[in-house]
Amino acid sequence: MTTFEGIVLKERSVGETDKFIDILTKDRGVLEVSVKGAKKINGKSGSSAQLFAYSRFCTDIRRNMLYLNSAEPIHIFYDLRKSLSRISLASYFSDVLRFCVIPEKQNNDILRLMLNCLHFLEKGERDEAMLKAIFELRLMSEIGYMPDIVACRGCGVFEPEELFFSITDGSFLCADCVEGQENGNFMRVRLPVLSAVRHIVLTDFDRLFNFRVSDGTMTALSQFAEVYLTAHLERQFPTLDFYKTIIGQLSE
Repeated sequence: MTTFEGIVLKERSVGETDKFIDILTKDRGVLEVSVKGAKKINGKSGSSAQLFAYSRFCTDIRRNMLYLNSAEPIHIFYDLRKSLSRISLASYFSDVLRFCVIPEKQNNDILRLMLNCLHFLEKGERDEAMLKAIFELRLMSEIGYMPDIVACRGCGVFEPEELFFSITDGSFLCADCVEGQENGNFMRVRLPVLSAVRHIVLTDFDRLFNFRVSDGTMTALSQFAEVYLTAHLERQFPTLDFYKTIIGQLSE
């Protein structure tokens, strides 16, 4: 029997009463757990195994498969369901984690990142674009794709007013050094965006969500983070497309 804490990222029905759930754990990556009679379970055990429930799970192992024995809720994140954009963004976060987090191997801060993002998303205490950018850039850093944002790789200048970031190799060149460069999939970035990226990937976790930028910088930061993640994971996420559709409809 094994006990661990985690958050449910995905539910998949099996037959009329059973389901599988994917659980993001602190140090065992994403685990698949079979829940027998899931649709018949009521009360705490039922809510503990639903989507976006952060719970304490007790499982049995049979034939190399985990089966849910019992579960106790810690936090359900139920209020995410009150907003279509919030639940859609949370679903995008879940899909990214299920794709890139290796089972039985994980950086401990990934669960903390997800929980904090969902907390601020549920409470509406941070802008959705900000949370999306923080999730994308910090996650990429935690799984080994931290961008090299210390200085221009050509001349070493620390704060150029305008720079060109190579999405391909994760480094940047100032406007002077980028001349003559033909390859690298460069993206033009202004200094305020670079400063925000530095904060997200380098700051202590306790200060991660504590920064402010202008609306224009936030738009550019959000675009940068999304392009960087999708390029390095080499995958498009339908949940991201759906979220962007929802945001577009809400802004009309």
